[in-house]
Formats: sequence, C-alpha cells, structure tokens
Amino acid sequence: MTKPRYNRILLKLSGEVLMGEGGLAIDPTVTARVAEEIADVKAQGFELCVVVGGGNIFRGISGAARGMERATGDYMGMLATVMNALAVQNALEQIGVDTRVQSAIPMQSVCEPFVRRRAMRHLEKGRVVIFAAGVGSPFFTTDSGAALRAAEMNCDALFKGTSVDGVYDADPKKVATARRYDTIGYDEVLSKNLRVMDASAVALCRDSNIPIVVFNIREHGNFAAVLHGEGVSTIVQSSPEK
Repeated sequence: MTKPRYNRILLKLSGEVLMGEGGLAIDPTVTARVAEEIADVKAQGFELCVVVGGGNIFRGISGAARGMERATGDYMGMLATVMNALAVQNALEQIGVDTRVQSAIPMQSVCEPFVRRRAMRHLEKGRVVIFAAGVGSPFFTTDSGAALRAAEMNCDALFKGTSVDGVYDADPKKVATARRYDTIGYDEVLSKNLRVMDASAVALCRDSNIPIVVFNIREHGNFAAVLHGEGVSTIVQSSPEK
C-alpha cells in the first residue's frame, strides 16, 4: 500500500448507514460491521473521531415539513444522534476498541459533555471519540457539526462514509450517465450545488483547508483502502489535481 496522507481523521457517518434491510433503525449486525471498519483503521495507527447523523431515527427538517416547529424537530434529531453514537460505541467496545462519546448537549448520565481539550487527550491516548448532538443548536446539520469538530480537533481530513462511492455531477441512482469526480474543488461543489455536504460545512472545510473524502462505507474494507490511496472515492479540496 502507498503511504497514508492523513493521520488524524474525522469520520462522518449518515444515520442511514446503521439501518438494515429489515427496516430496523439501528441494525446490530450492520452496526457491528461498521464498527469493524473503524477498528481496522484504528489498528493501523490512525487517530480517529466519529460523527454519526440521526436520519435513521428522526430528521428534524422532515418533522418541520410536517408542521413541527423546526427548532423542536432539530433538538429531537440531536437526541437521535446520541442514540446512534451510543450504539456505535457499544459495537466498538465489544470488539475491544476504547471509545468515548461526547455530546454537545450535556447528558452526563450517558456520556461526557463536549470539552475540546479532553477530546484531544482521548485521541492522544488512542481512544476513538464519537461526537454527538451536532453543534448543540438547532438549524445546523450534523454535516456542519462534523466540519466544526474536524476543525476543532485539527483533523487532517474529513471522511464522509455514505452509500455511494463519491461525488457525481448528477444523482447516480437516477441518471445512468452520471459522472463521478476523482477530485473537485470546494468552490465548484458550492457553485454547482452538488450536495456533498451542506454549504456551511463545505465552506468551513474550505476555510480550514480540510479535505473532504467521500466514499462508500458499505463496501467491506473500503475505509482502510481509501485511507491508503486505494479504493474508490472523491476528494474535495482546494486545488484539485488534473
């Protein structure tokens, strides 16, 4: 394998990644497989923190679309991310990975409050840190929370694990001729509204010069492969290679 380009990584997982085919919001088998992907990367010496979305349980903006107040819906969505974070923590610790969950909304009975210096210390001690509850305020997505935590933790890159293998110029599930980018600039993503992440998250990564690597987390071993410059992915960065 080629030499890794990154050392400290933030992995952003959509909540839907934890869902199984049977309709379970959190499928234990699927969650265990995701945990194995994380453990494999951790065992290779990378420092790793994780943000998990909550869309498999509750998505605030969809609740707002049904008449619920947006702020209330977003707070409910943040609580959903805590549930997902605890599920991933449990799966990791069952396979021997030392893990801490930190929440932007204090709930000390189940996890630590977010404290940047403490989180940094956890990483230095070799623990995986899972950040929950987004940024702790409504009207911000977990994508924005992931970008913020990546900047705060001085991460070398933000890896977004999804069910597609990169960024396309159209929806590959709907357009058979959609073209995947190997690499693309932040500004092009924003100008073309490619929806890699929400605009504020992309802009924060651009301003902090944090590459966004989009890859398929559902493909076994792909996380480690992409980290080593193999596998299939799209890199969003300042100066795309030609």
